[in-house]
Amino acid sequence: MGLREDLERFREVGERRREDLEEFIRYGDLGGSGPESIRVPIKVVDLPEFAYDPRDRGGVGQGQDGTPDVGQPVEGPTPDDADGEGDEDGDPGEEGADHEYYEMDPEEFAQELDEELGLDLEPKGKEVIEEVEGDFTELTRAGPNSTLDFERLFKRGLKRKLAMDFDEEFVREAMRVDGATPDEVFRWCREENVLVSRAWIGDRWDSIPDDERGRWESFEEMAENVERTTTLERIRREGLREVPFRREDERYRHPEVIEQTEKNVVVVNIRDVSGSMREGKRELVERTFTPLDWYLTGKYDRAEFVYIAHDAEAWEVDRGDFFGIRSGGGTRISSAYELAAEILEERYPWAEWNRYVFAAGDSENSSNDTRENVVPLMEGIPANLHAYVETQPGGTAINATHAEEVERAFEDHDGVVVTYVADAADVTDAIYEILSSEDQ
Repeated sequence: MGLREDLERFREVGERRREDLEEFIRYGDLGGSGPESIRVPIKVVDLPEFAYDPRDRGGVGQGQDGTPDVGQPVEGPTPDDADGEGDEDGDPGEEGADHEYYEMDPEEFAQELDEELGLDLEPKGKEVIEEVEGDFTELTRAGPNSTLDFERLFKRGLKRKLAMDFDEEFVREAMRVDGATPDEVFRWCREENVLVSRAWIGDRWDSIPDDERGRWESFEEMAENVERTTTLERIRREGLREVPFRREDERYRHPEVIEQTEKNVVVVNIRDVSGSMREGKRELVERTFTPLDWYLTGKYDRAEFVYIAHDAEAWEVDRGDFFGIRSGGGTRISSAYELAAEILEERYPWAEWNRYVFAAGDSENSSNDTRENVVPLMEGIPANLHAYVETQPGGTAINATHAEEVERAFEDHDGVVVTYVADAADVTDAIYEILSSEDQ
């Protein structure tokens, strides 16, 4: 096996030892990644390399560059020194193993999370970015002659020809039946499905010589002795001399106008930053929201994010401040939805943007605010999906009722999902529940 094959083998081993994606989301260091690059730790496997023999670097007796001459003592431990302490930075085995990172962009992250959790979210196109001309599939009644759909015109004329055609000689023989009148010939032809008009019979009635009338005693006798030819047989024999075109059959081709849409999305992330949101709760919010942001960035052509922090009041913040803010105020969740509604209406019209509104907190809220204010506001904000994530380590507190109230209010509503995250192990289940609700 050559050096190149060795190198590839070591790299494959390293990639197989990349941290599992679910474990990374639950317990890994999410802060080391950015919006466009997700860094998942992998165990480093030392790659083979060339090493120089220490004997080629100079030694005792050479007397160069400060090295001792023959007979001078050598300082420091020798290979035979049983008491040698080794490396000054630590004994072998005492330091943790080195790590490197497997970097993926949000698109790859979304694909892998789909496979890991069994998701299949198909983004919707919203904003029209361009109108282009497609194939000439649209038909109108007027247009330049160069766009006339002649094939369609010919087919319609041919259908009319076949529908109106009849065996003229057969009808003329019917006119030779003894004692028959034009009306009797017409009625008999109709009974035999001969599509001749009464006017045609009348126009040609006098063309039959008198000495030929009475050739047949009855229509039945005539039909038994005269062979009736079909339209196709006559066309094969005589050719197609004319096709009855009509102006109402004319159609002109125009190009189909295709609207090319961009799959864009705005994600509004709302977080409770009141005094009750301690570090453990804040970390669970970050572990849930950060992978959701990565996932939707990877799924859509264009993704924008709005971050809203709130206690009793709400304000927009940068992403860098969103997860770290903590205040000492009370809690009024409706303030965040009021601000979200204003921002979405002003910047991200529903007709042009896919919308996700994700909120998280410990479910504590001021009295009656959820039922009287939050629920009507959520109903009034059109979105692909509303989600509320309760982060309450150790289980729900007695006064934490917001999530349950929202869940009851939207029990039969497909566009709202409520999830509960008590510890890091619940994070991927919450993410699956949110994204699979949108998928459905």
